[in-house]
Amino acid sequence: MDQATQMMSDMKTLGFSEYECKAYLKLLEAFPLNGYALSKASGIPRSRIYEVLNNLIDKQMVFEQANEKNRVYYPVEPKIFIEKLKAHYEKLFEDLAEYAGALYQEPKQDDKLVVISGRENIISFLKLLIQGAQKRVAVSIWEEEIQDLTVELDAAVERGVMLRGIYFGKKNAYASLTPHRRIDRYVAEKKERYLSIIIDHTHVISGIMSRGANAKVTWTRDEGFIEVSEDYIAHDLIVNLYSASLDPSTYKRFESFADNVHDHYFHYSKKDLATYKNLME
Repeated sequence: MDQATQMMSDMKTLGFSEYECKAYLKLLEAFPLNGYALSKASGIPRSRIYEVLNNLIDKQMVFEQANEKNRVYYPVEPKIFIEKLKAHYEKLFEDLAEYAGALYQEPKQDDKLVVISGRENIISFLKLLIQGAQKRVAVSIWEEEIQDLTVELDAAVERGVMLRGIYFGKKNAYASLTPHRRIDRYVAEKKERYLSIIIDHTHVISGIMSRGANAKVTWTRDEGFIEVSEDYIAHDLIVNLYSASLDPSTYKRFESFADNVHDHYFHYSKKDLATYKNLME
């Protein structure tokens, strides 16, 4: 893409029409020009050229000089035009930030549940939330998902954000995360990868991540939902840290007891229970 094409593309992004771009760029090349000459040089129809020029005059990009026989047009110096444009947009952004910020900070109910679908959309949203984390990120997360969030999590830890929680996988890159025991047992029972992430005790994202485009999570700022999610992760930490502290024989008895508790709650078939008890990894 040459410079002229790039400049036209940039000007269009800023809201200028194609004819306005062509007229201004052509005047930069050769000025002064009357309307007829500019129409011919730029390829803008004669029926439109004066409308385009008037628009550019209104935008303070072109000025007109008239004499007894003719009217000619000059481009405003690019440096001046760009400074004016920057000042204009800076004012717009300041106004937008002030107004949007005031709306956002108004007291409002935080009990809404928002469903986010599609794994890519979920990961993108999580990246934004983690980038804004200030104090603490609590997770119950699988290896497949943490790989996509490593850059954001590393940056958060680097700026002093605490990272705590449970990690499902073989390659735990964070000493502050506790590996979940018996991954094979968990996968055999659940058959899905679940995720729960809490940002600054303010946002919680929870749901199923293993279905690709059909993955679905719930995002909320509801205090009750956040407390339940925090307790879930804390409970998982207690169980996994305690089991890891046991000697081999005591650990085996503990896991047999845990399997029986799960069976009492979920009422497994005898075949499933036997399978789960044998999956100690």
